[in-house]
Amino acid sequence: MDEHSFQHSVELAPLRGAYDEPCMFGVVVTPSRPHIHIDSLPVEWLRDLVRDRRLVVLRDFDSFDSSHSLVRYCSAFGEIKMWQFGAVLELVQHPNPEDHVFDNSYVPLHWDGMYLDTVPEFQVFHCVHAIDEAQGGRTIFSSTPEALLVAPPQARELWSRARGSYQRSVALYSSRTQAPIIDRHPRRHFPILRFCEPPRDSDDTFINPSIFEFDGIAPDEHQMLLSSLRSALYDPRVSYAHHWQAGDVVVADNFTLLHGREAYASRSGRHLRRVHIHGDPPLNNPHISTSYQHQANQAET
Repeated sequence: MDEHSFQHSVELAPLRGAYDEPCMFGVVVTPSRPHIHIDSLPVEWLRDLVRDRRLVVLRDFDSFDSSHSLVRYCSAFGEIKMWQFGAVLELVQHPNPEDHVFDNSYVPLHWDGMYLDTVPEFQVFHCVHAIDEAQGGRTIFSSTPEALLVAPPQARELWSRARGSYQRSVALYSSRTQAPIIDRHPRRHFPILRFCEPPRDSDDTFINPSIFEFDGIAPDEHQMLLSSLRSALYDPRVSYAHHWQAGDVVVADNFTLLHGREAYASRSGRHLRRVHIHGDPPLNNPHISTSYQHQANQAET
């Protein structure tokens, strides 16, 4: 597709959050005519769009008929982060899950790769099977530079002193990460937030939670830290809840966003596929504890 025909083949619109108000980040891209395949979109253009708008929703395009075609597309986008199970994580409910990712529960906000030796720049999600909106299961994306803009000064001052320590063990890795709440974008150096949200208080049904500690603040500031972060990160101006439609492809900037998931109806058939793509060069995780580095490396081989 040449540049002239490409410019007339797509339409861009802002993401709309709660109350149908435009979000401060993100864009929806739709085809201007039927039967345009996603792989006809110039990769450089899409990569730059994700870096600029942080979240790109591709809807109503012809997309992928298998995990293999998804991987072929992603390999043109950049270097794929490989796992023991391969390139594609099948996000479906398991019958007897050992981790909340494979349950139908909510997933708190976090960034991907936080426990591994390299952190992917992009996440590519493909919706294989969607469920009714009333059944839940929306994916939550929160733009942390915008959260810093809307937060009151007293909250930002508190965050500037705080540091999170997170420890997690799953089948693929066991590691610990320590990160300041206010950090810097690893490539462009503007302020971002690195925060892994704890599960809801007194939720003893949540499967395999991380272990959380926050230092740099007084003990009586702990609840204020969590409540102020949640207030900013879930502000409708900086938070977007994506209701999936079959065929949707969403590309997210993992360096600047946090993401999570709403709970959804059990055995409803919700099915997403996810691929991680590295930046160029791949980002070595600046936050992982060296004492756990070897185990994290083994999880990716």
